[in-house]
Amino acid sequence: MVHRYWLFKSEPSAYSYDDLVRDGIAEWDGVRNFQARNLLRDEIKEGDEVLFYHSTVKPMAVIGTAVVVRSGYPDYTAWDQNSDHPDPKSSPDSPVWYMVDIQSQKRFQEPLTLDMLRRVVDLKDMMLLRKGSRLSVQPVTKEEWDAVHRLAHQVDS
Repeated sequence: MVHRYWLFKSEPSAYSYDDLVRDGIAEWDGVRNFQARNLLRDEIKEGDEVLFYHSTVKPMAVIGTAVVVRSGYPDYTAWDQNSDHPDPKSSPDSPVWYMVDIQSQKRFQEPLTLDMLRRVVDLKDMMLLRKGSRLSVQPVTKEEWDAVHRLAHQVDS
């Protein structure tokens, strides 16, 4: 089975990499964008690997990696009116939103900032680095995954 690679964005004030390490396994819930939902529902599978990215902070950066431990399933927080992101159009009988479960894998010794990533030639086409790219769940190619890990190794040395 071929594993795929992804980048998940999270605001650390909402859910940080430290939270994931503490929790062990976490539901990646609350995504309310149809394109990202489709990836969570149809494309992201158990065993896929994830770059965990802290957004809306200074500096924005890839903090570490995670692994998907449960493929897409209905995001029940959508039909929980007490959740942080309810959606009255979603129900157990007709779910609109989906989530996956992830587990922390490796924290990079140093965060890989957006500026650092932009200087890597092999990342020039990475979705994260495109102007206007705001999707919270993004595909990452094997080449991009490897380039990010090479950069992490250089920074750690």
